[in-house]
Amino acid sequence: MLALRSHLFNILFYANLIIWMVVLAPIYFILPRKIAYNVPKSWARFNHWLMKTVVGTHFEIEGLENIPASGYILAPKHQSFWDTYALLPWLDDPVYILKRELMWIPLFGWYAAKQKMIPVNRGGRGKEMVKVMQRTAIEMENGRQLIIYPEGTRRPPGADPEYKYGIARLYRDLKVPVVPVAMHAGLFWPRRSMMRYPGHYKIRILPPIQPGLTPDAFFERLTQELEKASDALLLEAARDNPDLPLPPTARNRVDTLLGKQ
Repeated sequence: MLALRSHLFNILFYANLIIWMVVLAPIYFILPRKIAYNVPKSWARFNHWLMKTVVGTHFEIEGLENIPASGYILAPKHQSFWDTYALLPWLDDPVYILKRELMWIPLFGWYAAKQKMIPVNRGGRGKEMVKVMQRTAIEMENGRQLIIYPEGTRRPPGADPEYKYGIARLYRDLKVPVVPVAMHAGLFWPRRSMMRYPGHYKIRILPPIQPGLTPDAFFERLTQELEKASDALLLEAARDNPDLPLPPTARNRVDTLLGKQ
């Protein structure tokens, strides 16, 4: 039954993505950019409803009061494709730095261009990165929220952290608050797997780290605070979902935190 519900959700999820992109394209591209953003926001809400209805997975968000009113960097843990759209309904005007190749994908790339996402040639150096930083600074001055995954790519729940120093450079150069976000959606929507697991989990938005620290001091503080919050949420998720099959990385981390190793 679990496998059936997982496959049904996956079919509906990707069908829903295609339908929204195709059917709503005329409306999306005619509307002003910020009004058009309601399309992906509504798509994300519908996906949350699908996950809850089909799979039986639901979540709650703690710390929404910690989100600043003006431009800031959102720094979530990244374990699942779910993370890429999960918070869209609660963000006013987000912007991503993404691989330029993604902008070449029909429909998706056009949608991203409409929202002024920032493409980057990851093989580029020097002037390329200067252009990206200049474009990012302009978007932040307009009060947008830059979403950056500090570890760069999806990591298994409970795995040793591998934070990239690039976020410290962004913190230094953009001079805006950084808001860490802890979550363990990867326990319920695992990377590289078609399975989806029922249960309940939390997203915890931490107080922002204000500008003014040295890059090294910021990087250490971000790592410590986000990992501490992630460990706490992992223990809560394991406790509240006793039937959830934890991946080895998560099980080992839980055992370590509970002093079983």
